Amino acid sequence: MPLNPNQTLELLNSLNHNPNKKLGQNFLIDGNIVRKSIDLAELTRDSIVVEVGPGLGTLSEALLKEGLSLYAVEKDPTLYTHLKNTIAKVHSKFDLVEADCLKKPLGNLNSNTHKEFKIVANLPYAVSTPWLEIVLFTAFPKCMVLMLQKEAADRYCAQPKTKAFGAISIFLQSAYTVRSTHNVSANCFFPKPKIDSTLICLDLKDDPICFSREARAFIRRIFTQRRKQIQSLCKKDSYEGALEWLAFLKDQSFSENIRAEEITLSSWQKLGYKLHHEN
Repeated sequence: MPLNPNQTLELLNSLNHNPNKKLGQNFLIDGNIVRKSIDLAELTRDSIVVEVGPGLGTLSEALLKEGLSLYAVEKDPTLYTHLKNTIAKVHSKFDLVEADCLKKPLGNLNSNTHKEFKIVANLPYAVSTPWLEIVLFTAFPKCMVLMLQKEAADRYCAQPKTKAFGAISIFLQSAYTVRSTHNVSANCFFPKPKIDSTLICLDLKDDPICFSREARAFIRRIFTQRRKQIQSLCKKDSYEGALEWLAFLKDQSFSENIRAEEITLSSWQKLGYKLHHEN
C-alpha cells in the first residue's frame, strides 16, 4: 500500500529531501489510484512496463508485485539512490537508470528489441508533453496509462472546434485511442498540488498515423497562430506540403477563412503517414 502523508513526510525527512516543484514531485498516496492504474494497463507476468519518475517507488512496488519486468527512469539523484538501495535490491526485474526522461524516455528499454511493451507512469508535469511527443514518434508502446495534470489531459483528448484542440491533440489521437479518463483529486498526492489530475488510458490503434518532423513543425507553427486563417498561414509557410494540403482542404469544401482548430482530425491526418509503411 502507498505511504500515507505522515509516512511520506517521514521518509522524505529521513532522506533529507524536499519535494522539487520543478521536477513535479507530488507523490501518490492513494492506493485506489495505484490499483486503478495497474488494472487499466491489463498487465500479466510477461508484461514489459516502463515507468517515468518513480519517485519514492509507490507505483513501482505495486507493479513489481505483478511479477512483470519494469524499466524505470528517475532524474533526481536522491530518489534514484533510495530506489537503488531498496526496491532494486529486492526485485531482480527492476531495471532503474538515473537520467533525464527527455534523454532516455524509456529508461534502459530497447524498443527495437521489446516491441510489445506498456507505459504506466505518474508523469512529472513539467515534462509530460515533450516526453509524450518523443514517445509518439519513436517507440509506440502498446498501451499507456498516464497520470497527468488535468489541463494537459484535456489538451490530449480535445476535439476540433474547441480551444484546447491543438498540435498534441492531433499527434496523440492519430496514433492512440483514448480508452478512458478518470479525474483524480489533488488530495491523492503529497505534497498536495494546486490543481487536480487525470488518469488517462491510451491504446495504440491498429493502423496508427505518424507525422514527419517537418509536418509536426508545420502543424505546431499553424497552432501558434490559431486565430489566423488557414489560407494565409499555408501560403506563407516554408513547409513544402503546405499548398498541396491547402488544395486538399478546398476540395473538401473547407472555407478559405477556416482556422486551425476548426479543421477535422481526419483532415490533419492527411499530413501524416501510416506506421506500417515505415516498418
